[in-house]
Amino acid sequence: MNLTQVTRRRWRVALLLSSVVIVVYFSFILFIAFDPATIGRHVAPGLSLGILLGALVILVAWLTTWVYVRWANRHFDRHVQRLRAGGSRP
Repeated sequence: MNLTQVTRRRWRVALLLSSVVIVVYFSFILFIAFDPATIGRHVAPGLSLGILLGALVILVAWLTTWVYVRWANRHFDRHVQRLRAGGSRP
Protein backbone atom coordinates (compact mmCIF):
# COMPACT_ATOMS: atom_id res chain seq x y z
CA MET A 1 0.00 0.00 0.00
CA ASN A 2 1.47 3.35 -0.99
CA LEU A 3 0.99 6.79 0.53
CA THR A 4 -1.73 7.77 -1.95
CA GLN A 5 -3.79 4.69 -1.11
CA VAL A 6 -3.34 5.24 2.62
CA THR A 7 -4.38 8.87 2.27
CA ARG A 8 -7.43 7.99 0.19
CA ARG A 9 -8.54 5.42 2.73
CA ARG A 10 -8.13 7.93 5.56
CA TRP A 11 -10.21 10.48 3.67
CA ARG A 12 -12.93 7.91 2.97
CA VAL A 13 -13.18 6.97 6.63
CA ALA A 14 -13.13 10.61 7.75
CA LEU A 15 -15.80 11.65 5.23
CA LEU A 16 -18.03 8.70 6.10
CA LEU A 17 -17.90 9.43 9.82
CA SER A 18 -18.32 13.17 9.25
CA SER A 19 -21.37 12.44 7.10
CA VAL A 20 -22.88 10.38 9.89
CA VAL A 21 -22.49 13.27 12.33
CA ILE A 22 -23.88 15.79 9.84
CA VAL A 23 -26.93 13.64 9.06
CA VAL A 24 -27.66 13.04 12.74
CA TYR A 25 -27.21 16.72 13.62
CA PHE A 26 -29.34 18.12 10.79
CA SER A 27 -32.01 15.48 11.36
CA PHE A 28 -32.21 16.70 14.95
CA ILE A 29 -32.43 20.33 13.82
CA LEU A 30 -35.14 19.53 11.26
CA PHE A 31 -37.07 17.57 13.88
CA ILE A 32 -36.98 20.62 16.14
CA ALA A 33 -38.06 22.91 13.29
CA PHE A 34 -40.93 20.82 11.97
CA ASP A 35 -42.26 19.02 15.05
CA PRO A 36 -41.66 21.13 18.15
CA ALA A 37 -44.63 19.60 19.97
CA THR A 38 -43.10 16.13 19.88
CA ILE A 39 -39.66 17.43 20.83
CA GLY A 40 -41.21 19.18 23.84
CA ARG A 41 -42.82 16.02 25.24
CA HIS A 42 -41.51 14.83 28.57
CA VAL A 43 -40.13 11.31 28.69
CA ALA A 44 -39.36 11.58 32.40
CA PRO A 45 -39.90 14.30 34.99
CA GLY A 46 -37.63 17.18 33.97
CA LEU A 47 -36.41 15.44 30.81
CA SER A 48 -37.90 16.29 27.43
CA LEU A 49 -37.42 14.32 24.25
CA GLY A 50 -35.46 17.26 22.83
CA ILE A 51 -32.92 17.20 25.65
CA LEU A 52 -32.56 13.43 25.34
CA LEU A 53 -32.07 13.59 21.56
CA GLY A 54 -29.64 16.50 21.94
CA ALA A 55 -27.56 14.40 24.32
CA LEU A 56 -27.68 11.55 21.81
CA VAL A 57 -26.39 13.87 19.07
CA ILE A 58 -23.41 14.68 21.30
CA LEU A 59 -22.95 10.99 22.06
CA VAL A 60 -22.90 10.18 18.33
CA ALA A 61 -20.22 12.84 17.80
CA TRP A 62 -18.10 11.33 20.58
CA LEU A 63 -18.68 7.82 19.27
CA THR A 64 -17.66 8.68 15.71
CA THR A 65 -14.54 10.42 17.04
CA TRP A 66 -13.70 7.31 19.06
CA VAL A 67 -14.22 5.10 15.99
CA TYR A 68 -11.93 7.30 13.90
CA VAL A 69 -9.17 7.40 16.53
CA ARG A 70 -9.38 3.64 17.03
CA TRP A 71 -9.26 3.04 13.26
CA ALA A 72 -6.35 5.46 12.81
CA ASN A 73 -4.36 3.89 15.63
CA ARG A 74 -4.90 0.36 14.34
CA HIS A 75 -4.65 0.83 10.58
CA PHE A 76 -3.54 4.25 9.39
CA ASP A 77 -0.60 4.69 11.78
CA ARG A 78 0.65 1.16 11.06
CA HIS A 79 0.70 1.79 7.31
CA VAL A 80 2.38 5.19 7.72
CA GLN A 81 5.08 3.68 9.95
CA ARG A 82 5.66 0.92 7.39
CA LEU A 83 6.00 3.49 4.61
CA ARG A 84 8.44 5.56 6.69
CA ALA A 85 10.53 2.47 7.28
CA GLY A 86 10.70 1.94 3.52
CA GLY A 87 8.60 -1.19 3.36
CA SER A 88 5.33 -1.72 1.64
CA ARG A 89 2.73 -4.40 1.76
CA PRO A 90 0.76 -5.46 -1.31
